[in-house]
Amino acid sequence: MSAHASPSASGPPRPRKGDVPHEANPLRRTSDKCESWFHRLLMLVLVLGLPVAALGAGHTAYESSMRTVHAQAVERHEVTARLTSDVLGDSRVSKRQAPIRWTERNGIVRTGTALVEPGTPEGAIVRVWVDRDGTVTSPPMNVACAQANGWFVAGMAALGVALGVRAARAAMRLALDRRRYARWEAEWDLVEPQWSGRFRR
Repeated sequence: MSAHASPSASGPPRPRKGDVPHEANPLRRTSDKCESWFHRLLMLVLVLGLPVAALGAGHTAYESSMRTVHAQAVERHEVTARLTSDVLGDSRVSKRQAPIRWTERNGIVRTGTALVEPGTPEGAIVRVWVDRDGTVTSPPMNVACAQANGWFVAGMAALGVALGVRAARAAMRLALDRRRYARWEAEWDLVEPQWSGRFRR
């Protein structure tokens, strides 16, 4: 007996004449075909929709953040202020609010409060950001924050698409399984009396 004809020869078995393609499998139900096509559709949505959604959402978030960067850069400016009183030391807090005073470019003297480390003496210089009204505010958003915001939103959009595809697949599987179980129960109700009758003889 030759090695080519040996049943223990390596390699995949040759297809037999009686084999049928997967799509033509007579045991394959309509629900199986629906599930297969729906799975392919979801994979297409995942492959094409995920990058599109991530890039679109990330780019939109980045552009929105950059508009905020430009707006805050125009509306806010940094000033040099001085403490108007000593800041008492307290080891339990890292910073605390303290009164400050500064003079605007137009000569107007303004006052406010800023976070200062405990133990800072009166008259110490403090750099703070203020808006057009002279109110102490937070530093303006920078480009790095805008980029980080864009990447974060892009990641969340990609995660949302992936979870949506997974949820749609699970919902489709659940609906089809319920229908399959219902059909099996209906068919078993027809067959079971015949089997029970055979064993009672």
